[in-house]
Amino acid sequence: MARDYYGILGVSQNATQDEIKRAYRKLARQLHPDVNPNEEARFKEVTAAYEVLSNPEKRRVVDLGGDPLDSGGGGRPGGDPFSGFGLGDIMDAFFGASTGGGRGPRSRVQPGSDALIRLDMTLEECAAGATRELTVDTAILCDRCHGAGTQNNSKPVQCDTCHGRGEVQSVQRSFLGQVVTSRPCPVCRGYGEVIPDPCQQCAGDGRTRSRRTISVNIPAGVAEGMRVRLAGQGEVGPGGGPAGDLYVEVEEHPHEIFERDGADLHCIVQIPMTTAALGATLPLKTLDGEEELQIDPGTQPNTQLVMTGRGMPKLRSTGRVDGRGDLHVHLEVLVPTKLDAAQSALLRDLAEMRGENEPSLSHNGKGGGGLFSRLRASRGNR
Repeated sequence: MARDYYGILGVSQNATQDEIKRAYRKLARQLHPDVNPNEEARFKEVTAAYEVLSNPEKRRVVDLGGDPLDSGGGGRPGGDPFSGFGLGDIMDAFFGASTGGGRGPRSRVQPGSDALIRLDMTLEECAAGATRELTVDTAILCDRCHGAGTQNNSKPVQCDTCHGRGEVQSVQRSFLGQVVTSRPCPVCRGYGEVIPDPCQQCAGDGRTRSRRTISVNIPAGVAEGMRVRLAGQGEVGPGGGPAGDLYVEVEEHPHEIFERDGADLHCIVQIPMTTAALGATLPLKTLDGEEELQIDPGTQPNTQLVMTGRGMPKLRSTGRVDGRGDLHVHLEVLVPTKLDAAQSALLRDLAEMRGENEPSLSHNGKGGGGLFSRLRASRGNR
């Protein structure tokens, strides 16, 4: 970024040479090392600003947005005073082309774009991995001209409008003098050459669109939003340029039983209160097949059982699988809402045998587990 030499001296951009000289002398008296040793660096900065603004040529560079003291070459003998800070383009725009010339024609061969296709997968497929045959519609290399864009053995010829430069210039006069602007040639579109006899299959583009089938291997452990990259399977570039990549993005369907959290799985198992009290061994369907779930006697509501290693594969960024997550089983105890007379009598007898006819109150504190504190906290979080 160019330094603000006017701001350093505290003068406006329209200041006269006398105003610049007076401002410098005032600051120099204040900042001279003999008077103020702590301001030596600022004194040098003010002196450099005065040397620039007192020189008409250097001041002109500043007014155009440049910095004549930039280390890119303005201070070196014989160097380009506009190199290093990109002023060459500014000078080209106002006063015509610089000695470095224009940008020149662009290549007809360009790299291709990447392509994206989404793939629907079930939780089971994400866990095990899958090999899919996908139908993609992308630009491919023209098999008739092989990317050249020409018919038979013809060759491109130099553009008569821009004479191979790829750009055309227009000249206008303004208060700044002669202004030269450049734009891509409308005939050759900036290539500097035209194809008089284009390929009839690709119309000179060097590529055509085609539907093709490719095979993709989806690794185990992929999740929603993950992408598998297939190098060089994307769009072929103009002029037969190198193809981009094809990305296959996973869209995972919600599962009817399991909810996924990274590599872990969660599910809810509802059990009767009698099973919670007596305990049981229940069959449970997992990703690995049916397994036994052990319910201990006296299991309380909201108990969580963890089945280690029964979750999803842990897919690393390197593409390798490193172990598996866990399956978290959340037990929901069902309390009956309707009882017939016999069932009610049995439960009353059981309550009487256990001495549960009267409710027992737990004391607040350790016995109550800080119930009131938890209630106050929960209200405060609402």
